[in-house]
Amino acid sequence: MTNLAQMMQKAQEMKTKMAEMQQKVMEMDISGESGAGMVNVTMNGRGELRSLKLEPGIVNPDDVEVLEDLIIAAVNDARKKAETIIADETARIMEELGLPSNMDLPF
Repeated sequence: MTNLAQMMQKAQEMKTKMAEMQQKVMEMDISGESGAGMVNVTMNGRGELRSLKLEPGIVNPDDVEVLEDLIIAAVNDARKKAETIIADETARIMEELGLPSNMDLPF
């Protein structure tokens, strides 16, 4: 029974740490860029766009499609960085608890 109690305790501790980490990431500002830095975006961990900065030279009224593609690429770059932060923090928490970092979690 001790092993079951220890497992339950670790599971609860893991759930608490994961919730804390997810809240922390949701409040982070994460930057993404494209076009060699000509388009920069900042979004929070919830995926909400917080800012958009464009180099003035990139604004060409005759080529709006390129600008649209660069904005999408920058937003996706920031989203991927947020996902990486979550995955890295999850692995760190699991290792701290002595659990395999590749274990599927039910929460």
